[in-house]
Amino acid sequence: MRKHHPPKLSDADLNKRLNKRNYFDQRIELQTRLARIQQAFLFHGIKGVLVFEGWDAAGKGGTIRRISQALDPRSFKVWPIGAPRNYYLNRHYLLRFWERLPPSGAISAFDRSWYGRVLVERIEKLTPETRWRAAYQEINDFERMLVDDGTRIVKLFFHITQEEQMRRFTERLTNPMKRWKLTYEDFRNREKWDVAEVAVDEMLARTSTEIAPWHVIPSNNKKYARITAMKAIVEAFSQGVDLNPQHLDRRTLEAADAALDVDQSLIDSLRARTE
Repeated sequence: MRKHHPPKLSDADLNKRLNKRNYFDQRIELQTRLARIQQAFLFHGIKGVLVFEGWDAAGKGGTIRRISQALDPRSFKVWPIGAPRNYYLNRHYLLRFWERLPPSGAISAFDRSWYGRVLVERIEKLTPETRWRAAYQEINDFERMLVDDGTRIVKLFFHITQEEQMRRFTERLTNPMKRWKLTYEDFRNREKWDVAEVAVDEMLARTSTEIAPWHVIPSNNKKYARITAMKAIVEAFSQGVDLNPQHLDRRTLEAADAALDVDQSLIDSLRARTE
């Protein structure tokens, strides 16, 4: 087996771009595959977890929206993660994530995640160093348990330059439809960029594993970031999974044969697949 090498922020080529035509062609293809993956997960009882981390304004939300367009919301849930309320502050930090894990056949996306323990809680000194350092192994064990239980995990970190982030902040300020996204915390977080980079690189080094590797997504170009992220998800979720349309059971076919005015050859061909 090839040895896993954790990624680093410096590995990301932030000059990568994708033109509009290429982007739309690839997006349609990837969204189609995501829909087929969701059907296969439902049929086979496979669970999926998507972890979205990254700099403010790096494009996590836009990518999640494009994924959501392809999936049936009845078995796809997005969890936006903010500061924990008092109930969770008095309990182990992983509890609120355990409660939001997907049931059999479903996919859950975490917009921010349990990695806040080794990012924001470390950077803001909200947790003693001994506790956030212990979290690296706790998180690896947590993800190992999920994988052993039949869950597939894809972890994405959206990386942009400080200059691109400032450009997007300016766009949010000037665009009334995007202004709600801009907060005081966005500017306060910029002041700790250097400290945050150290925390992110250590997180990548300590928690990118063979069973749950990190993907650093170059995100200076939003189109390139969305396609790259969707490709990583499709590759991980489709590996070893039959994505062909699932067979109908005998009772359903017999009911369809009796009730629907369709070509008999279609019923016969579907019946042959079932048998």
